[in-house]
Amino acid sequence: MRRLLFAATAVLALANVAHAQSVRMSVGSYNLNNLPFPVASSLGFYEEEGLDVTTENFAQGGSKVLQALVAGSTDVAVGFYDHTIQMQAQRKDVVGFIQLARNSGLVLAGTNDTDFDPAKPETIKGKKVGITSPGSSSDFFVRYYLQQHGLGENDVSIIGVGSGAAAVAALQQGKIDLLVNYDPAATIVVERGIGKILIDARSDQGAKEVYGGIYPTSVLYANQSFIEENPEVIQKVTNATVKALHWMKAHTAEEIVEQLPPDFVTGDRETYVKAVENAKAIFSDDGLFVAADLETPLAVLKSFNDSVKNADIDLSKTYTNTFVEAAGKPAAN
Repeated sequence: MRRLLFAATAVLALANVAHAQSVRMSVGSYNLNNLPFPVASSLGFYEEEGLDVTTENFAQGGSKVLQALVAGSTDVAVGFYDHTIQMQAQRKDVVGFIQLARNSGLVLAGTNDTDFDPAKPETIKGKKVGITSPGSSSDFFVRYYLQQHGLGENDVSIIGVGSGAAAVAALQQGKIDLLVNYDPAATIVVERGIGKILIDARSDQGAKEVYGGIYPTSVLYANQSFIEENPEVIQKVTNATVKALHWMKAHTAEEIVEQLPPDFVTGDRETYVKAVENAKAIFSDDGLFVAADLETPLAVLKSFNDSVKNADIDLSKTYTNTFVEAAGKPAAN
C-alpha cells in the first residue's frame, strides 16, 4: 500500500510539473523593497499556483530589469513603479499589477565625519554620491533633492555602486562620500558604525518631507501585451504574491529571514533581521495601488525628466488593481 501511495504521489508531482506554466521573472536587486518576491518563492507559493518560475537577478539595479522587459528577455519585472511612468512617456505600455512596497525605503547616509548637512543643502556640492544604478529610483532621489534646493547634477558626482554589501563597501572604502540606498544597506551602515543616516524616507513622514507625499516603489510589472495574452499567468503570479504579503504581515522579521535563501541575506544574520524589522513598515498590506499616491512619483519625475514633463501621462494606464482584487484575501496559515 505504501508503495502504491508513493507511486501515486510521484505521478501527481510529475503531472503538476508537466502542466506548470513557465514564466520568466527578473529582479533588480536584493534590496528589501523587493522582499515579498523571494518570500513567495521560498515558501513555494508560485509553485502552488502551478508556475515554473525562472528568476534572474540584475544586481546592478532596476533600470537593467526594465531594459530586459522592454527587450522581451523577461516576462515579469520586480521593479519600481516610477519606471511605468517613464515608459509611458516613451509610448511603451508597461503596467504594474501588484504593489509590493507602498513607500520609498530610501535613505541618504554618509560617513560619521561627513560635513554634509541636510539643513544646509549647499554642503552637498562636490560630493561623490553613490546610487544603485543610473536611471534607478535612487538616482531620481538625488536629482530631485538637487532640483528642490536650486542645485544641479553637475554640483555632485553620481556613481552607480549597486545595493547591499557592494554599496556598503563603496562607502566604507571611501569610493563615495554619500550613499543613497535601501535596507539592508541602510541598517548595515549604522550597525557596523560605518556611517549615519542623514535623510530617512522609510517612514511615511520621512517620505512626505523628501517627496511631498507617499512614494510607491517596488511592484510587479509587465508589458501590456504580455498581460493581455497571458492573464492566467499574471493572475497566478498575483495570487502567490498577495499570499506572501499577507504572510509577511503575520510573521516577525526573524521568521521572515528564516524563510529566505542564504544568498539573499546580506551581511551577518542579526543585522539583516534588524534591517527587515526596519523595512517592514514600507510593505503593502494587500497589494493594491492607491491612485492618490501615484501622483508623487509623477511629480518627482516631472521636476527633472523632460520626456515625462513634456508627455501627457495618464496614470490610470500605468497600473491595474484587477488581478489583486480577483486574488482576494488568502486563508490564514
